[in-house]
Amino acid sequence: MLSDVEALLLARIQFGFTVAFHIIFPAFSIGLASYLAVLEGLWLATKRAVFFDLFKYWVKIFAVAFAMGVVSGLVMSYQFGTNWSVFSDKAGPVVGPLMAYEVLSAFFLEAGFLGVMLFGMNKVGPRLHFLATLAVAAGTFFSAFWILSVNSWMQTPQGHVTNAAGQFVPQDWWAIIFNPSFPFRLVHMVLAAYLTTALVVGAVGAWHLLRDSRAAVSGPNEGARTMFSMAMWMAALVAPIQIAAGDAHGLNTLEHQPAKVMAMEGHFESHPAGAPLILFGLPDQEAGRVRYALEIPKLSSLILKHDPNAPLKGLDTVPRENWPPVPVVFWSFRVMVGLGFLILFLGLLSLWARLRGRLYDWVALHRFALVMGPAGFVAVVAGWITTEVGRQPFTVYGLLRTAESASPLSAPAVAGSLIAFVLIYFAVFSMGVIYILRLMSKPPHYGEPGVEPGKPIRTAGITPAPSVHPDRALWPAE
Repeated sequence: MLSDVEALLLARIQFGFTVAFHIIFPAFSIGLASYLAVLEGLWLATKRAVFFDLFKYWVKIFAVAFAMGVVSGLVMSYQFGTNWSVFSDKAGPVVGPLMAYEVLSAFFLEAGFLGVMLFGMNKVGPRLHFLATLAVAAGTFFSAFWILSVNSWMQTPQGHVTNAAGQFVPQDWWAIIFNPSFPFRLVHMVLAAYLTTALVVGAVGAWHLLRDSRAAVSGPNEGARTMFSMAMWMAALVAPIQIAAGDAHGLNTLEHQPAKVMAMEGHFESHPAGAPLILFGLPDQEAGRVRYALEIPKLSSLILKHDPNAPLKGLDTVPRENWPPVPVVFWSFRVMVGLGFLILFLGLLSLWARLRGRLYDWVALHRFALVMGPAGFVAVVAGWITTEVGRQPFTVYGLLRTAESASPLSAPAVAGSLIAFVLIYFAVFSMGVIYILRLMSKPPHYGEPGVEPGKPIRTAGITPAPSVHPDRALWPAE
């Protein structure tokens, strides 16, 4: 007979599984919506057909990814009422309104203008269509804003009081929304979304450059060169900013959630005269030490305190019942950081290739970019694992334990729903991913009939019908 402890573990696995699936699609759609806005803005400014062709190419992919993100998000939210009803009851007065704000201010904005962006090309003028694209991009950002505000409050709760029923009741909404970890986590996540999208765009561009050697220097596929160049600029410029943002986020976490940082660093023991940076090793939570550790002396103190001799506390100062699962946090953090530095290396390599005039014909760079295509998704999932598992054993850090947040369900019931989720998710979302990959495998069409590469679209000789808005004179025919 499965125990209540196993029911809790299964509920955590189920929520972790659905969150990991869900976060992939918002991470992509947030960055892709902004990329679409940039492409359409460049087309309006330059009238170069390549930008509009890339917009049409990526907007189809965005529509599928957005739909999959919505579906996976709706399914995930139901678990608050099924598997985590005690958490919903106690934290609902704070979490519920914030989630409602996300729907009212973000999802309605996205959904309201998404139809115009997808189907309004021949219905409205280019400026109004660009406004719709900007609205969708803004909606994805506001969605990230509210969701991260909710999650950040669970990490660093403030601005509330506890009533007689044990519920967290809002007292200062400003303090709740802009809690101590929220600004750092918002910047870190949005930059991660932009880098994730850039890596996918760069991988698709590299794929088509490798398939069609003519596209490297000239020929019909200027779209591949353009998307690859834009993606490499993003990697080169944003990756260093992301590393700096991650460092600031880490310092904030050290201040407010020290046990999480101790687990990330593998510091079971306190170091009164400078802590080493443990590069690799095998954390043994039972024994309270990292076996076979490969260390750099005092580097952890230098990074976290900017002083190599600064003391750092270890998990030996934290009650064992409040330790997070150290091996999971330790390794997920290293996956995230390792991929971050690989992204930085790709960006720097692309700058070197650009300076040498080899950006479009250096096969090794294209292969590296192609391999790095999924790296952003892996880094995002690893980062969320670090954040969420590192918060354990609490759902609301320091105030509400995970074991006290679950619904009184039997383990077989949770196991049955978990199996159903796994089967359905892999069946449905694998088909969606396959369809997206098929769309990406097709090269972006460059130029409308009668338009010479690099020429403004207005030279295509497209004459609008008398009943069409005058701005349609600039709008390429489908």
